[in-house]
Order: sequence, then structure tokens, then C-alpha cells
Amino acid sequence: MIKKTRQHISQNESLLFEISSPGKMGYQLPELDVPMMDPAEALGGNTRAEIEDFPEVSEVELIRHFTRLSTWNYAIDLGLYPLGSCTMKYNPRINEVVARTEGLAWAHPYQPESLSQGAMEIMAELERCLAVITGMDAVTLQPAAGAHGEMTGTLLIRALLTSRGNPRKKILVPDSAHGTNPATAAMTGYEVENIKSNEQGMLDVEALARAMNEDVAALMVTNPNTVGVFEQYIHKIAAIMHDKGALVYMDGANMNALVGIARPGDFGIDVMHLNLHKTFSTPHGGGGPGAGAVAIKKELEPFLPGPRLRRENNQWHWDYDRPRSIGRVRSFYGNFGVLVRALAYIMAHGGEGLKNATMDAVLNANYIRKLIEPYYKIAYQAPSMHECVFSDDYQSKKGVRTGDIAKRLIDYGFHPYTVSFPLIVHGALMIEPTETEPKQELDLFADAMISIAREIEENPAIVLNAPHLTRTPRVDEVTAARKPILRWKKPAESQVRAKPGDLRPDVPAREPALPASVR
Repeated sequence: MIKKTRQHISQNESLLFEISSPGKMGYQLPELDVPMMDPAEALGGNTRAEIEDFPEVSEVELIRHFTRLSTWNYAIDLGLYPLGSCTMKYNPRINEVVARTEGLAWAHPYQPESLSQGAMEIMAELERCLAVITGMDAVTLQPAAGAHGEMTGTLLIRALLTSRGNPRKKILVPDSAHGTNPATAAMTGYEVENIKSNEQGMLDVEALARAMNEDVAALMVTNPNTVGVFEQYIHKIAAIMHDKGALVYMDGANMNALVGIARPGDFGIDVMHLNLHKTFSTPHGGGGPGAGAVAIKKELEPFLPGPRLRRENNQWHWDYDRPRSIGRVRSFYGNFGVLVRALAYIMAHGGEGLKNATMDAVLNANYIRKLIEPYYKIAYQAPSMHECVFSDDYQSKKGVRTGDIAKRLIDYGFHPYTVSFPLIVHGALMIEPTETEPKQELDLFADAMISIAREIEENPAIVLNAPHLTRTPRVDEVTAARKPILRWKKPAESQVRAKPGDLRPDVPAREPALPASVR
């Protein structure tokens, strides 16, 4: 039996347009008891009595409609989000309480410095904490997200090398790096050269040494990398780069595996970004906001985006006199609300708490790995850090691929893992449970994955036709991407009206064939 999911109390929901009836409205206002100019006269006749085809519904219909729709959303508050390389951890509510403190929530960047001392103190303290955590010398909070942090970091590298007389021509990017890395290098004017991984899923040190020459400005390395493996030879890698005058940039998106355990500045990193909306538990997804703080070694400090915080006469000030700065990379000083949440998270945990969170994240990933490794092929035998990556090699022999497994996982009440990424693993299943998941939830997830593996062996059609328990059947993803339907159109009178329970008039009702264990 499927242990987690159940039929939804409201399996389908009509559109507001479909439940609309002429004359209905969701509000009542008393008659005016004061003289008022006719709106049509006040607006010069630029008014209309109604909006054509606009839905007309009662208050109770409106409230129930949106309440029912809200229960369809899968969220971190409902269950595990196993998206790998995204660190979709639960966000403690205390972070939200702090960020909504009136003096912080309503702070405006145009306020004078004398009225912004508290906000500036928060930013200064967060910079200090992040520098200690990473083992770096200075931090900027301006970048709006991870890729923006990457761009800032590579611009800093270019500025430093230019000051030495040669910005150089290219940046080396391992195939195990995040996909934004080569795009960032290209955006900042560099050629990109790819470096292959070895059989352990790590950067091939010998290949790196062969690629190194005086044209190389930097290496952009993700550590742990996108297959969840720690680059064990990172000291040697950094030495190879530094010996030729190049720098090492680290993508810090996977810092959830290092905080409190290892500091990138101690193993040779010159510049890195941190995804505060991943590692330091601020709301994640939906397009933002995020924060991509950049930490650097002292030789890069003169080039940091301005303005910089400066303490003088027991007051915080903004220092705009920075002639070597690369300039602003963000309007004002960064996404302040995200910064507040990040500092709240760090202060609530303390050093030992942050270390424990990291250890729990690594433990959870390895627990999942050991439970399902007999059923799915692990991509690399090297130890997993905070995430584990499998391939669909076993299942593809039955014609089932990673996307099919992900869709079937929805039937079990879980958000799918990351599908087909990283690209260096064919048919990848990338799973990151984070530290906030309890053993019960991890066991349910593992049970679901094992059950799906057994279904594939016994009757692969069940998985190939999944999902079965969702309100919308399996969609044609290619057509949906190329010919999306983005707005509702009033059906012609000749069209057949929707049957009760149907999502749309053109979507027929279906009775999926399910095994007895699922019904």
C-alpha cells in the first residue's frame, strides 16, 4: 500500500469563468449618504459598466475556489522537497518574525544614515559571520542571487588581473560545475574551457595541469560538486592555479555540506559566492528574492562593489570613495529582507548548531543512499556529501527513464527529485534531503522509491503512464512547451460543456488502470 498519499478532498476545481453567473457579486456596500459626482462625468466618460466575460461569483464561491486551489500546492511545509543541488530546507518561522520587525520591514534605502544604523549593523554583522564561516577576508552582500554572485566574482577576478597588467583570456570550468558557471565566464568576457571529471566524479587533476597556462585567469569549481562529491584534491588544484598566477573561484551553492566543518578560504579559494536562500534558510523558489553574497581574499577587497560599510565615530556610514571598485552590481545594498533572515538563522544556531545542521544534512543524504542503492545505480562510488546522485541504468532496461520515475513519485505524495541533472550522469536522479527532514519522512521517501523500482520490474506500464492520482493526466511536455495555452477562452456554444469533475471542457474524464495496491 502507498503509505503517504491519499485522494484529495477536492480532486478537481472549475475555473471562475465556468462557475460564473450574471449578476453575482462578492461584496455589498451601503448606499451613499453624501452627494457624489457621477463617475462617468468625473472621468470624462471614460468608464464602462462591466468587463466583458469577467467572472461574476459570490463571496463564498470566491473564497472556496482560492482556498481549494491553495491546497493543491506542494510546499516544504507539507513534506520533503528532494531537489538536488537546491537545498530546499524548511525555513524556521523565527526568521520570518525577525524580518517582519517594523523597523526592518519598513526600512527604506533612501533613509538617512542616522536612521539606518540598525539595518547597517545587521548587514555588517552578517558580513562578519559569513567571512568567519568561509574563512575569507571580506564579503559583499549586494548580489541578488547565485548566478549574480558568480558574475560579481568573475568581474573581481578580471579587475585584479587587469591591475596586474593582464586580465588573461579564459576560465576553466569542470564538467561537474553548475551550469551557470560557463555562462557567467562568457558574460564577463572570458573564453571557457571544459575540464573532464575522473571515474570518482572529481576534477581530473592531471587534465587540469595540462590545461593550465598563462592565458588562464581562473578555475570555477563547485565543491562539493554537482554529483555530491567533495573535491578531495582541492589543495593541489588551488596550488596548480596559484603557481601560474591564476585564481580559484568556488561556487558555494553546496555549502550546506561544509558549514562548520570546512572553510573554503583554508583550502585555497580566492573568491566564492554563497546562496543565502539555500544554505542559510531564507524562502527559496518562485523567482526570488535570493541573495548571492560574495566572499573574497584581501587582495580582491579594493575592487568590491560600492558603497562599502565603514565604521567611524561609533556610527556606520556608506563609503563611496572607492576608485578601484567594479561599481554597483545591484541597486542599493542587496535584498535586505533575505539578509535579515540569513543572520537570524546563523544567530539562532550558533557555531555548534550550524555544524550539527551540516552533519545532519550529510547523514540524511547517506541514509537515503544506503536504503535505495540496492534498487538504483549510484553514479559514483565516492562518498556522498549532502546529496546523492543515481542513474536510471537499471530501470532503462525496462524502458523506464528518470522522468517516468519522477512522475510516479508524485502518486506517492512527494515532490520529484531533480531529473536528468547533472548532465554528466546519464538519466540522473539527484536527491538532496537536507538536514531538516526527520527519519520518518526519509523512510517514507525511500519506501516510495523502492516500491517504484519493484513496479518497474513487475509492470513497467504503471510507471510509464504515471501519474495516476493527480488532477491532470500526464501531459505532452513538448507540445506544452512549444504551444502553451496561457489564457482561458470562452468556449463556443457548439462545444460540449464540461462534465462535473472535469478540469477543462477539452480534457475528457479518465479512469486510470491502477494496481490493487494503489486503489
